[in-house]
Amino acid sequence: MSEIVIAGRRIAAGRPPLIVAELSGNHNGSLAQALAIVDAAAEAGAHAVKLQTYTADTMTLDLPDPAFAIDDASSLWNGRSLYELYREAATPWEWHGPLFERCRARGVIPFSTPFDASAVELLERLGAPAYKIASFEITDLPLIERVAATGKPLLISTGMADIAEIDEAVRAARRAGCDALILLKCTSAYPAPPSSINLRTIPHMRELFGVDVGLSDHSPGIGVAVAAVALGASVIEKHVTLSRAAGGVDAAFSIEPRELRDLVAETARASEALGHVHYGASQADRASLRFRRSLHVVEDLEPGAALTEWNLRAIRPGGGLAPKYLPVLLGRRVVREVKRGTPVDWSFIA
Repeated sequence: MSEIVIAGRRIAAGRPPLIVAELSGNHNGSLAQALAIVDAAAEAGAHAVKLQTYTADTMTLDLPDPAFAIDDASSLWNGRSLYELYREAATPWEWHGPLFERCRARGVIPFSTPFDASAVELLERLGAPAYKIASFEITDLPLIERVAATGKPLLISTGMADIAEIDEAVRAARRAGCDALILLKCTSAYPAPPSSINLRTIPHMRELFGVDVGLSDHSPGIGVAVAAVALGASVIEKHVTLSRAAGGVDAAFSIEPRELRDLVAETARASEALGHVHYGASQADRASLRFRRSLHVVEDLEPGAALTEWNLRAIRPGGGLAPKYLPVLLGRRVVREVKRGTPVDWSFIA
């Protein structure tokens, strides 16, 4: 599969992963806070900041019907209406321009998740270099086709989707002209317990669909993301907040700037450590070869003396014959005087 480039950043398995800081609703209704999250993400080394582009009215209806509310005791948002939740979490459209500008000024790639065609139109006017389809929208094939028709790189999150649904989404994107597609393994629970994430799906998904695969991660901390890189994830997306203690609709499953900085560093380290299939000494440990055990004479010997288990031992450092030759040498005689500490070689063995 070919390398994908987003705003000059090359994305492919084997390269350090693209780290995406998801703003989502962590702005808590403040443009100043949203801009501060962009700044914190840039300072932490994130490569991209992602918004979500919708309004409550483009997401749902403001109805008292229980079907339009969250009724799940385990949910962070239990008891809230969908309309109320989306109205609180939405990033106002008039903020998108200043946020995109701040990202670019800080050297960070800005892009977003659109939830309908009007959102795509706004993001196209802002010059969005890429798009993401959210897990809950993976079955919205018309939306996928509309986004794919822009010709921009497309990330599709796969939370809850079965193989058939992912295949339909991939086919829709390809059909509409997308040739730069990345799937994101995702578990759509908030927060997601590590046991539910099933990272081994990443290499399987990459082989099955012939695309790069990343991780959209809602688990606590950064351990799951680092493990994902070891399995070939080329993108890591995490929700970011200035402070979990400050609250907000997504704060509970978001990481703070210090953790984001660690995520950037440790995923890059994990990517570098993958390397390639290699056996034997590397450049880094070649100097240590001299400290392997080897056979040494450990007593002064006169010419004609026999080698025994008392005067011949496998010790550090290297330089002598390998320990595997010990049984062969026992009982053999030396042809010259040999000093204690001499590494054994065949030149003085009869």
